[in-house]
Amino acid sequence: MTMFRRMLFAAVLLSILASVCAAQRYAGTYAGQEEEFGPVVRAYLGYLRNEQEVVDDRASRHEVSASYYRRNSNRIRALRQIAIKIARETHNDYLPELEAVARDEFGLLFELPPHIQALKVGEVFRGTFRFLGTVRSTELFYVFARLDPYEQSEILEQAAKDQPSSTSASDSAKRADGSNRPR
Repeated sequence: MTMFRRMLFAAVLLSILASVCAAQRYAGTYAGQEEEFGPVVRAYLGYLRNEQEVVDDRASRHEVSASYYRRNSNRIRALRQIAIKIARETHNDYLPELEAVARDEFGLLFELPPHIQALKVGEVFRGTFRFLGTVRSTELFYVFARLDPYEQSEILEQAAKDQPSSTSASDSAKRADGSNRPR
């Protein structure tokens, strides 16, 4: 009987050790990937990791459906992929506010959704979102970056410059013939 207890204890100890090693390897994988980024990008990737833990926890308690779990896990994976891509391409420790939506979720971002066939990378919609592209994470997600207030104001200024106003044209015509000269 004592031999059986020793073998059982050794088996339990070995399985605990294996699970701890696996957890450290899993955590080390992300930590090793994230060391190349600055604190802002690492914080965002940590935020996504925490969001995945919340979704996992809710699924383990059967608070959400399997389809909800899959969609949100895939969305988090898509956001992670695009964040890493942006950080590597720009070599900058800055990420815009990212939104990833599936085809049937466009109404969450846009009152009048754009036509999916007409989406072009870099195009700005409604002066609020820039289309960054698509990411396939089991299902296809369309990723947008929310423009910051400075970018929004620049776009509004550019649009105002591009539209010639009829009053300014008539005012300049009046000044040219001298009929409305300041005194």
